[in-house]
Amino acid sequence: MFGNRFSQTERSLLIKGARPIGFGGGVGKTIDVLIGKDGRIAETGSTIAVGDDVKVVEANGASLSPGWTDLHVHVWYGGTDISLRPQQCGAARGVTTMVDAGSAGEANFHGFREFIMEPARENIYAFLNIGSIGLVACNRVSELIDMRSIDIDRTIATVEANRDVIVGLKVRASHVITGGWDLTPVRLAKKLCRILKLPLMVHVGEPPPLYDDVLGLLTEGDIVTHCFNGKAGGSIIEDDDLYRLAEDAAQRGIVLDVGHGGASFSFDVAKAALERGLPPKTISTDLHNRSLDGAVWDMATTMSKLLSLGMGFEDVVAASTTAPRRAIRLPSDGLLEKGRPAEFTVFDLVDADLTVKDSQGATSTLRRLFEPRHAILGAEAIVAHRHVPSDGSAGSVHVCPHCGWKS
Repeated sequence: MFGNRFSQTERSLLIKGARPIGFGGGVGKTIDVLIGKDGRIAETGSTIAVGDDVKVVEANGASLSPGWTDLHVHVWYGGTDISLRPQQCGAARGVTTMVDAGSAGEANFHGFREFIMEPARENIYAFLNIGSIGLVACNRVSELIDMRSIDIDRTIATVEANRDVIVGLKVRASHVITGGWDLTPVRLAKKLCRILKLPLMVHVGEPPPLYDDVLGLLTEGDIVTHCFNGKAGGSIIEDDDLYRLAEDAAQRGIVLDVGHGGASFSFDVAKAALERGLPPKTISTDLHNRSLDGAVWDMATTMSKLLSLGMGFEDVVAASTTAPRRAIRLPSDGLLEKGRPAEFTVFDLVDADLTVKDSQGATSTLRRLFEPRHAILGAEAIVAHRHVPSDGSAGSVHVCPHCGWKS
């Protein structure tokens, strides 16, 4: 696999006094984790003694989870007009694995791989856009004007040549993209996914096509991103029939993904769904250059929003780590076992008084906040912190109760 390609380092790494969460078995007692120079777990235990040649990260009781995995980002920087650089939403924000959601199509995927994915220190995977040009000029030049926008043979060939990093196909099912083409692009994308034996990620937005009809085409393992959007005709709480279809879809194994973005997440919709027992399976940001300093900011803030709306702490962690890994068929069990590649996020959950917005502009106050401290990629520990928007609105200083670390 392309991911977890950690290079040999000069020093081993010891994470000292971290509290495991998200590995199964609830919140564990504090442990030490020793990572060898090869980037693999060498030992775990209550106390591990090491020499001066080992780099030590003092967790001081902070949480240690599998690496945060953002299932929906846009990082084909320079190849589209909306994409960010990977480092703007990756390890420096506590995210070790990112999945680009359709920035590239078959016509420009080779550049995305060579210039973005391969040099990145994070693990980057991709859903290949069913539209050949991807999001080159997002929402200005549609990638799905008509059948001339899709090259079936070249899309199949691109997937086959890049199966180590392409984890599925992406289609945007919204009238602002497809005009009157309705369900045809979704049907074509689903057909190709059956041929390629890969999941389909569908962006649901302004109808047509109807969210209702999209759900009827999907099968186990497919992904609906923007599941809690508040758009007229696409909100699962304004239509009881649609809500029941969403419930049924979740029971059929379809992944409901947050995909916050600049226009696709509503506090009211998410809160109502959680109260009625319909949580998202995965939490993702849909970060791009129009949402970074707008409603989204980063993965930690998005996770904190779901926590504030009533999702359990352990459920939020699972939806941001092992659940998205399973969605793209990466290993999700035994991630703390000896010999496994080390990919973790060290974070605190701190008291806060932070006003945030959803994609509709509604505000909410976060009282508890995920604060990333380190992204662990092999034997490399990257210092991490939340994104501070350009207007400085990401909140006041917070002090970790364990170590006094400030953010």
